Amino acid sequence: MHDVQDVKEMQAKQAGFAEKMKAKYNDKRFVNERHRAIRQGKDLLIMLFRTALVLGLSYVILGPLIGIVANSFFSNSDKYSPIVYLIPQNPTLERYALAIIRMNYWEVMRNMLIYVAGLTIIQLLVCSMVGYGFARHSFPGKKILFACVIIMIVIPSHTVMLPLYTFFMDFFGINLLGGSNAILGGTVPIIVMSFLGTGLRAGLYIYIFNQFFRGLPKEIEEAAAIDGAGSLYTYLFIMMPNAMPSIVTVTIFSIVWQYNDTFFSNLFMVSPDIVISKQITSLQANISNLDRIYDPAISTLYLYAGIVLVIIPVIILYVLLQKQFIEGVERSGIVG
Repeated sequence: MHDVQDVKEMQAKQAGFAEKMKAKYNDKRFVNERHRAIRQGKDLLIMLFRTALVLGLSYVILGPLIGIVANSFFSNSDKYSPIVYLIPQNPTLERYALAIIRMNYWEVMRNMLIYVAGLTIIQLLVCSMVGYGFARHSFPGKKILFACVIIMIVIPSHTVMLPLYTFFMDFFGINLLGGSNAILGGTVPIIVMSFLGTGLRAGLYIYIFNQFFRGLPKEIEEAAAIDGAGSLYTYLFIMMPNAMPSIVTVTIFSIVWQYNDTFFSNLFMVSPDIVISKQITSLQANISNLDRIYDPAISTLYLYAGIVLVIIPVIILYVLLQKQFIEGVERSGIVG
């Protein structure tokens, strides 16, 4: 009799324990589901905030560009139609055809590409050599000179505008500024500065190469020295091939910044036949004078077409080298 009662009590205890465990499991499951719901809600809010931020920034940055591209296809009737906003009803390529003629687009673009390519090659060689020297060699005054490189990055170019102008106006008794008797279209000062490692954004390029070369193992140079390689051979044929990410990054930066440069080209009076941006500044006036288009609203459409023509090469460059550029930035020491 007692055995049966003990069995029943044990079964009751087991049933009660099972109910407690089940209730505890349900409570824990409810808490986990609640935490999961809160976490999902937070993720949703963060995603919505990020999406709104990206859309807002994209609108601020791309909105004017989209308006320029759309207006460059407007006909006269589209410009004065109150119902046309971005999509023209009677699209035309007349703006581009006339802008190409008045800007002398193909010839100036050819000269511009030669000019930019030459400066980019010079800056690659000079800045990589300087960056390699700072990263791998010790010499008196190294810290002071590298501080000067940093100063080149942080000081605005406008602060040295007057000294640069007066320096190249009487460069060893020769006036190298642009004008009717300009040598190489007034590009000599910019070429000289690039050779001396003080060209456009040269401080940043030196810093990029310095950071990258510092990250390479010293065993590479030690192995080259054992094989009898000199410093110049090691730099050109061993270190530079390993610095391809930095080379790609500096190449793209140099091309884009030299292509868009208006500060040095205006300061040294570089010929408009070399710098495409100078053609943009006079395009609207040329069309008004030569083609008798006096309506500023219509002449502005030709200006928009010219702006799009100037932007196209940079867009093509970015599309072709986007992957290499991103990889180069990640590995060149700019971030991280």
